[in-house]
Amino acid sequence: MLTGGRLALPEGLVDDGWLAVADGRISGIGTGTPPPGDHLELAGGLVVPGFIDAHCHGGGGGSFSSAEAKELRRAIAAHRRHGTTTMMASLVSEPIRTLVNQLAALRELVEDGELAGVHLEGPFIAEARCGAHDPAVLLEPDTASVDALLRAGHGAVRMVTLAPELAGGVRAVRQLTEFGVIAAIGHTDGTEEQIRPAIEAGATVGTHLFNGMRPLHHREPGPIGALLDDERVTVELICDLVHVHPTVLRLAATYAGRGRTVLITDAMSATDAADGRYQLGRLEVDVRDGVATLSDTGSLAGSTLTMDVAFRNFVRGAGLSIPDAVRATSGRPAELLGIEDRTGSLETGLSADLVILDDDLRPAKVLRRGEWVGHGIAH
Repeated sequence: MLTGGRLALPEGLVDDGWLAVADGRISGIGTGTPPPGDHLELAGGLVVPGFIDAHCHGGGGGSFSSAEAKELRRAIAAHRRHGTTTMMASLVSEPIRTLVNQLAALRELVEDGELAGVHLEGPFIAEARCGAHDPAVLLEPDTASVDALLRAGHGAVRMVTLAPELAGGVRAVRQLTEFGVIAAIGHTDGTEEQIRPAIEAGATVGTHLFNGMRPLHHREPGPIGALLDDERVTVELICDLVHVHPTVLRLAATYAGRGRTVLITDAMSATDAADGRYQLGRLEVDVRDGVATLSDTGSLAGSTLTMDVAFRNFVRGAGLSIPDAVRATSGRPAELLGIEDRTGSLETGLSADLVILDDDLRPAKVLRRGEWVGHGIAH
């Protein structure tokens, strides 16, 4: 039982709280004097729900594009140490056959509960805004290719990012939603008039808003304007304060509000690893001082962000509240992935996924499904 903590509950922050865990779930929550039993005194530490990262390419030197189970698990472990108790694996653009093979390896981790699903970021994206994706492998989203990927995933594919202005783009959005997959808009050079039909067709996510898309202009709102303006769309924000300036981050998160803001890492394999040269899909990436850029063009190539740093940046860098940060890193991502009945908040009956943060909002302990990450089982 955890006692003497500051609990980030759905209704707000509560001081001098206690939280009991049994059989991997939260079995009780209260304030003041806790029930009898073994206690772990938190001395005012902040207890937040485990972080949920819906967009991550790797970490700890491991990439989710690998077919090696050891490397895949190393990437998961790197983020788990930083408080990410639930995550989706994101794949960059590759030929369909390559993606099918990559899905086969990731599917096992989804079935084992180590991953919440797979996000295909491409290959159905715009060359003009492809960023750290190899333009040679990009495709227009034909029905057969989309179907091949969905069927190869056997239910593991949870989200697909595409550019709606491509031929077949809006049709692909309908195809994805009919299959129960989240259609996300990103890496797009589309105008507002090209984006709106995709939202009407069922697209509900803006992939790393601002990055990899036509910029906002006061006479042509483009994807940013269309995605922010529509209440049906949840927007991802890379909260490393490099991809998006703190002021812009604050403006977007404030406008989208708690119901539509999700923080992501877009992390690549260099996360929680040393600077140097890495591979992202087919492209070489140089990492200096934790900033990842393509070796040939200098364009940003994902991040080396972890969700605990994203949480801290949101509060300390962008000046937003702790409850807002909790919603953006746990509550809203859980709702987006349809797992809010299992995790994403501190509520009795939900999975005991939580992070204990110190006064500097840095993780002191991580609990996943009732087990301390690296420390055995909680009592």
